[in-house]
Amino acid sequence: MPQYSLAPNARIPIEIRYRDDELLVVEKPAGIVTQPGKGHRDDSLLNGLFVEFGNSLQNMGEERTWGLLHRLDKDTSGLVIVALRINAYDHLRDQFEKRLVKKLYYAIVKGMPSPKQGVIQDPISEVTATKKIGVIHRDGKQAITAYKVLSTGAMASLIEARPKTGRLHQIRVHMTSKGCPILGDDLYMGQVKAPPAPRLCLHAAELSFIHPTTGHRVTVSAPVPKDFIRVCKRMGLELPA
Repeated sequence: MPQYSLAPNARIPIEIRYRDDELLVVEKPAGIVTQPGKGHRDDSLLNGLFVEFGNSLQNMGEERTWGLLHRLDKDTSGLVIVALRINAYDHLRDQFEKRLVKKLYYAIVKGMPSPKQGVIQDPISEVTATKKIGVIHRDGKQAITAYKVLSTGAMASLIEARPKTGRLHQIRVHMTSKGCPILGDDLYMGQVKAPPAPRLCLHAAELSFIHPTTGHRVTVSAPVPKDFIRVCKRMGLELPA
């Protein structure tokens, strides 16, 4: 068996939503970390991907984070792009830096943001206390999130969020700044009373990027998970078709 830098783990559930010789777009379940770290040495999404794609990912090397182009928080579900070839990684990395990769998230938030549609541009700094968090600070890095309310109920709203930048916990921090933290967000909810949720109600539903070989734009989507749908129904919220 090949000697890999990361231990393959066949127990990690992975749904491949797009694949070719250059790259993968995979759906990460909530509760799984994206890459190995403290306390998660061999149970990350990347460990799961090494089972089938170990040779390609090993070739990417640590410098290119084993092909991983971006990350989702542990309790966020949804789509992640992984490169299988060095040229594809470099091309896609450049797209992320130039903000050519388009991302759409669904979130269930407390209350209803006002206005119902807008763009939040509060800069975000990273601060480490017991753990690393994002805070709004005038000296922070530029952070831009466009949002729109899709459905609203007595206690919560379903929104779509389109982050233009990729700061730490960006959507979570920005929605909290509007007084509408995401349900299940124990890190940013603080003392705010909100309806309970089984996990962070944030789902990366769509990714769009320019294919590094064909030059055509590719759009990949992931269905809303059942646990997310159950919270929507309990809150009287209607998901888009």
